[in-house]
Amino acid sequence: MIFEIVTFTEMSFLNPTFLWALFALSIPIIIHLFNFRRYKKIYFSNVQFLKDIKQESDSKSKLKEWLILFFRLLALTALILAFAQPYVISSQKIKIGQKAISIYIDNSFSMEQTNAKGTLLENAKNSAIELVNTFDINDKFQILTNDFEAKHQRLMNKEEALEAIIEIKPSSASRKTTSVLNKQNDFLKDTKLEHKQAFVISDFQKNSTDIKSVKFDSAMRYTLIPVAANQTNNIYIDSLWFDSPIIQINTPIGLNIRIQNKSNQDVENSNVSVLVNNKQVSITSFNSKSFETTIVKTTFKVSEKLEYQAVVKIQDYPISFDDQFYFSFKAQEPINLLVINGKETLTGDYFKSLFGKDSLYVYNESKETTIDFSIFPKSSLIILNELTTLSNGLMSEIQKHLEAGGTIAVIPYSEMNIANYNEGFSIIGLPEFVKKDTARTKTQSINFEQGFYQSVFETEDNRIDLPIAFEHFNWNTNTKSNEQKILNLANNTSFLSYFPSIKGKVYLFSVPFNLKSTNFIKHALFVPTFIRIALLSVKPKMLYYKTASNEAVFIDYLINTKEKPLHIKNSDNSIDIIPEARVINNQNYLFTQNQIQEAGHYLVTLDKELINGIAFNYNRLESEMAFLSIDNLNQIVDEIGNDKLTIIENPDAVGKSITSQYSDGQKLWKLFLILALVFLMSEILIIRLFKN
Repeated sequence: MIFEIVTFTEMSFLNPTFLWALFALSIPIIIHLFNFRRYKKIYFSNVQFLKDIKQESDSKSKLKEWLILFFRLLALTALILAFAQPYVISSQKIKIGQKAISIYIDNSFSMEQTNAKGTLLENAKNSAIELVNTFDINDKFQILTNDFEAKHQRLMNKEEALEAIIEIKPSSASRKTTSVLNKQNDFLKDTKLEHKQAFVISDFQKNSTDIKSVKFDSAMRYTLIPVAANQTNNIYIDSLWFDSPIIQINTPIGLNIRIQNKSNQDVENSNVSVLVNNKQVSITSFNSKSFETTIVKTTFKVSEKLEYQAVVKIQDYPISFDDQFYFSFKAQEPINLLVINGKETLTGDYFKSLFGKDSLYVYNESKETTIDFSIFPKSSLIILNELTTLSNGLMSEIQKHLEAGGTIAVIPYSEMNIANYNEGFSIIGLPEFVKKDTARTKTQSINFEQGFYQSVFETEDNRIDLPIAFEHFNWNTNTKSNEQKILNLANNTSFLSYFPSIKGKVYLFSVPFNLKSTNFIKHALFVPTFIRIALLSVKPKMLYYKTASNEAVFIDYLINTKEKPLHIKNSDNSIDIIPEARVINNQNYLFTQNQIQEAGHYLVTLDKELINGIAFNYNRLESEMAFLSIDNLNQIVDEIGNDKLTIIENPDAVGKSITSQYSDGQKLWKLFLILALVFLMSEILIIRLFKN
């Protein structure tokens, strides 16, 4: 029930401790008593004439002194009261009735920073407790954290709210301010209570505070309560990656580690260590400049074809949640490739000799008349070797292969039907062939800037012997799409080009591989070219995923919904979840649905069978120690221009600030500041205008 009552006017203060400064009023009084009573005697032979003048001067001087003292005391009093921030509770109408209060407490990792009163999270919880105690026993509360748990979606009484606040613990989850306020809006809209208020208690990190994007409800009040830490430095591991997607046993593995120094101090001779299956395999020292990014390069080896679980570590204080970075990988995973040979081609054996006997590859081949499309989803690379025609069925499967991120290499047929090829190319966005050029043309140069032949040659020199084309096809350069030439012919046309297509890659040759068309098949460049195509076709395995998010985890396992469900477990089985399993573009994925909250290594299992090893890390957004100041927040609030949005600048005065808001209190500190200036000006005028 909502009703109104009439109360008496009452003044209170947000910062009453400043009232102790009123004792300073004794200073000008003491100065007045001891300074203005100093007299100097001057003797005259006849003073009768001066007696009347002396009496008149004494009266004016005393009046001036008392006026100066009076205005000085008033100015000092007004200044002290301004700092105490007085407000008046209206004697008119005060709204009384049940209220719906939503309190968000930021419990992300950045709230583990400290100030003089402990961690920021403890500060925030204390402010929330004071906040709850400010309201009436009949008011209802929503206690919200970054976890967005089901228990947060209900109204609590005062006692339940206080218990919920006490139980809040740090969480790996991180939320944008927009997400939080929208959650509060949606929840409070569904309540039937008339008075609604949303509070946000946070450190307001810059990378997660986006208040300007919020759509505020005109029927609600919003209050921001910032809590600030002492200056905190943080050095953390941001990310890592391998030099190559192929991990081979007994071969140096290059690992790159990106380290961020978010502090005002340089780091010298610090160590980063790498542990693989709980054994230290590398330790490297590094230096890092203040507020700079450092890439640390290290190498290690593995000796078996295993599923490896690894972690990189540094040491830093006081923020430590981001000092470890987990990742997982497999050694020597084979590259699946498929060669589809045309009916007339004689070059299929060259590919079989190159890939068929190497354990790094799983080699499959077929004729264009008997294509096994079931191999496509397993293949990283599909080579179309001089096909006489490109059928609609084949190009439809090729399109699916590219949508799944696969790679194809196209070698044209010398006597091909150009119209047929162009029809097939249109499906995957390749340029149209125009004509066949039968002029003998030498390959003139390698486009080293494109990066395809990176690490193949010791020096980048185009004077090396390059293949010759006795005939080649020209394509329409006007219809090309993001073409990157790799090998250039002397007539400024392409021998080999790369095209990004859909979500995959296409390598297009302009030259048939029979010996009447080119010597490339027997040239020294043939082997490194196709090995590079095969290596670059491998989609890098995700080394790690993020906690507290709905990650799509790729697994190399055929999902069968009729089988028992797959599980994701940690090493001691204390965490065991059943993820959602889905097949997308013939690829198998597990969706974690925000269920993984702790960083570390996990296993994907079916019963007791190991399917995959995966790793999760905390979101590094919380590692950025950059926050909005009170001035920043006030500026944002002013730009928004919403009188329903306010800031409580002093977290220790939460209760009094809210009492002032809900009692229709009027803040008077600006008035007292103006009065202080007026009194000071009055004192100056008296000193100048009154002459002794």
